[in-house]
Amino acid sequence: MVEGVLGGRYRLGACLGGGGMADVYRAMDTRLERLVAVKVFRSGTDETGRSRFEEEARLLAGLSHPGLVPVFDYSAGGDELYLVMQLVEGQTLADILESGPLPPAQVADLGHRLADVLAYVHANGIVHRDVKPSNVLVARDGRVYLADFGISRLIDAVGRMTSSGAIMGTATYMAPEQVRGTGVGHAVDVYALGLVLLECVTGRTEYPGAGPESALARLTRSPFVPDSLPEPLRGILRAMTATAPHERPSAERCADLLSGEATDLIPAVPAETPRPPTRQIAAEELVREAAPAPEPKRRRWQWPLAGVGAVAAVVALLLFLQPPPEPAPGPTLPPASGPPGVARLPEDLANLESLVRQ
Repeated sequence: MVEGVLGGRYRLGACLGGGGMADVYRAMDTRLERLVAVKVFRSGTDETGRSRFEEEARLLAGLSHPGLVPVFDYSAGGDELYLVMQLVEGQTLADILESGPLPPAQVADLGHRLADVLAYVHANGIVHRDVKPSNVLVARDGRVYLADFGISRLIDAVGRMTSSGAIMGTATYMAPEQVRGTGVGHAVDVYALGLVLLECVTGRTEYPGAGPESALARLTRSPFVPDSLPEPLRGILRAMTATAPHERPSAERCADLLSGEATDLIPAVPAETPRPPTRQIAAEELVREAAPAPEPKRRRWQWPLAGVGAVAAVVALLLFLQPPPEPAPGPTLPPASGPPGVARLPEDLANLESLVRQ
């Protein structure tokens, strides 16, 4: 390449930062006369790696999201292996955190934006694998970008891969399954974002130390999320940093929760019915409350009426219990049989006379 010019087009300027495999430069696109950022990977890959790099670069260039740094160009030929991206003027989140923790409301808003980016990228089949404060760019106008998407996959192409095939990411923010080497899925990005947001709100790195020490620490204890953090942020961070990948919410779900659009991660507890205030009762009042209430006084005119009513009730009871009187004996009827004809006439007349006298 021409001294300081990549591809005969990008004139390199000041170095903005670097890592183990690449450096980022401010550059001028001499063809379009605009400032860009160029990430230059160091040499040391074979043809297979270059083909993989080219494939991934095309995939990244096809992504479009307000929270992604657009990829304008790339090169995988000869000794030049680089990506050309939009230049974001501002600071990294790592630089901002050097001044101390951020307010919980600001952390929730930041988390909502980053989770939304992750949801978009996950939907396109990409896992970031290296979410950390230095990969979060905060522009001067307040916009937030998640940089280096797919770079961990690109790093696969330039040899940053162990013999077992496990990606070597940043140990401080790796998920437990990354440490164990049991598989890398979308949940590792959710876990890393949870640790980043936890660091933003507490002002401290949850798993500091050297690589192996930091990586193994999350296998012995879960992240400490202070009880003093307000809800629902506290519950969301605990869910995002769950040890088991299947227990973590998706990036899309995290974006909804952190924006306040969904609040059912933690069941709402109904408010208790307010109780009346407790009143101190003196001993004399307790005695009075325990004693039976006195019977109400009867009026003087009520006593005669009560007596008359009682007598009437007794008389009615006696009349009801008295046996009914026996019926008076009826007249003597003529015998059912007797002498027939005239011979019985005197007897019938005497019997009729006795009936009339009665």
